[in-house]
Amino acid sequence: MWSQVTARVSELKKNLMGAVAAGDVFSVVILNRNKPAFCSVTAKEYEAMLDRSEDIELSTICRELGNDPTIKVSLDDL
Repeated sequence: MWSQVTARVSELKKNLMGAVAAGDVFSVVILNRNKPAFCSVTAKEYEAMLDRSEDIELSTICRELGNDPTIKVSLDDL
């Protein structure tokens, strides 16, 4: 897991707001026994992840709908 900032669980317990403040600019990976336990991302990064997730979901729906049969209609028929 890549991050510019890491913190240990023990550091988080001692100074929660310091770790949160670091997360305002960068993602913060919280380590437990030198293994990633969880990741805190900035609001901007989180919003970008949600946008990408929505784009993927909409793309999947479009592909599924693209397989449906088409019906030609003239404007006069509407």
